[in-house]
Amino acid sequence: MSARPLPPIRPEYVVPLAPPGAPPSSVGAATPAPLRRALRHGWLRKSLLLLLLASLWEALARWQDNALLLPSALQTARAFAAGVVSGELPGYVAASLAVLVQGYALGVAGALLLTSLAIGSRIGRDLLETLSAMCNPLPAIALLPLALLWFGLGRASLVFVLVHSVMSPLALNAYAGVGSVPETLRMAGRNVGLNGARLVFHVMIPAALPAVLAGLKIGWAFAWRTLIAAELVFGTTSGKGGLGWYIFQSRNELDTDKVFAGLAAVIAIGLLVEGLVFQTLERVTVRRWGMQRQAPGTSG
Repeated sequence: MSARPLPPIRPEYVVPLAPPGAPPSSVGAATPAPLRRALRHGWLRKSLLLLLLASLWEALARWQDNALLLPSALQTARAFAAGVVSGELPGYVAASLAVLVQGYALGVAGALLLTSLAIGSRIGRDLLETLSAMCNPLPAIALLPLALLWFGLGRASLVFVLVHSVMSPLALNAYAGVGSVPETLRMAGRNVGLNGARLVFHVMIPAALPAVLAGLKIGWAFAWRTLIAAELVFGTTSGKGGLGWYIFQSRNELDTDKVFAGLAAVIAIGLLVEGLVFQTLERVTVRRWGMQRQAPGTSG
C-alpha cells in the first residue's frame, strides 16, 4: 500500500507594518485617496452610473438618427427643462402626487388595519391570507373598468386602484415581520414589565420595522406605476391631468422628446422618494438601531 502524498506546504512570511506617517502601500495606491473618499458616497456613485447610461443613450440616438423614434438625451433634457420653466410639467406632477398621497395613505391605513386583525385573531389571519391570495394575482389596472362603473371618471377611481395596489404587499410584509420577531425578544419585554400595547410599541413594531419599511417601499412603487398607468388609460381627473396624461397627450402629438421627458420625471420622482424619504427613514431607525448593515466603505 503506497503512502498518500502530502499536500504542498505553503511558505510562511511576515508582512512588516509600515511606520506611522509612511505613505500607503501599493494595494490601494492605484486609486487616489480623494477619489476613494469621494466614491464612498452613494449619491456620487449613482450619479456616475446615470451619467454613463445617459452617454450610452446619447450615442445610440445619434447612431439611429431618428428623433421621432428615439430622441437623444440632450433633446429630452431640453424638453424637460422647457416643461419645468413653463410650469407645465410641475402642474402635471403636482396633480399626480396629490392623488398618489391620498391613495397611498388610505392603502397604508387599510394594510395596518388588516395586519392588526391578523395579529389579534385567527379570523383576521384567515381574512388576510384569503384577501392576499385573491388580490395578489390581480393587477390593479384590471380594476379600472369597475372603478369607472362605480366611481365615474374622477379622482375616486384612481384612489380605488391605488388602495388595492398598496394594501396587499404592505399587509403581507408587516404580518411576516411581526411573525418573525424572536420569542426571546418578547420574553425580554415581558420580563421588564411590558404587556399589551406597550409590548407592541416598544418591542414588536421596532423588531418588525425592516419588513414594514420593505412593504412601504414595495407599496410605493406599485402605487406610483399604477397611477401612471391609470392616467394613461383614462387621463384627466376632476379636470386636471396627471403625469401619465401628459405622456399620453405628448405621444398623440408626436412630441417624442416630451414623452421621454415625462418618463424622466417619473423616474426622477421615484429616485427622489427612495433617496430622501425611505433611505432617511432607514438611516434614523433600523440602521441607527443596528438592525440593518451597510456595506463597508460606503455612505448614503
